[in-house]
Amino acid sequence: MTVLPMNASCCVLLVALLSAASGAQATSIYRTTDAQGNVVFTDNPERGGEQIELNPLTVVPSGARTPAPQAAPEATAPSSSPSESLSSPFMPYSTFRIASPRNEETLQTGAAGNLQVQLGIEPSLREDHRVRLLVDGAVSQSALHSDVFMIGNLERGERVLQAELLDARGEVRHRSAPVTLYVQRASVNLPQNPNNPN
Repeated sequence: MTVLPMNASCCVLLVALLSAASGAQATSIYRTTDAQGNVVFTDNPERGGEQIELNPLTVVPSGARTPAPQAAPEATAPSSSPSESLSSPFMPYSTFRIASPRNEETLQTGAAGNLQVQLGIEPSLREDHRVRLLVDGAVSQSALHSDVFMIGNLERGERVLQAELLDARGEVRHRSAPVTLYVQRASVNLPQNPNNPN
């Protein structure tokens, strides 16, 4: 092993790496200071350094994960499934919907077309599942492991929001009920809200 001078911020990393290697090989670590004052770690006792006592490493076994208990699917849960593969037996959630904004809500001019979409998912979203957001049937947000999405600069008019549940393979397994949103935006011709001229 070659001896390299280290600055103080790299010492911790080196000790951790060397301790991992030394634990497997039962090698001792020695600390010395070179002529420039740099701390040097080595496995060579001939350099006259002090032996470092390392604490045993904490090891967490990477055994098979136990899947979280899943709620039984509701037979009466509404599903606007894109295909037969999206049938309710897959649906591990008792609730999968857009909680905010509410259906037929109006996004006021002051919001500038920016909107936070909150999903209602119960039980919590599984680690291997992702959700993506559709605006007017087109993908607006990439699939994320999240129940909150931000949409920016929505065009004025009627917009339809929908959330899609994707499985571990990235396949669409369920869609939320559509939520209609009315977006108001200022324009050059009518910069202020006509209902509030001040």
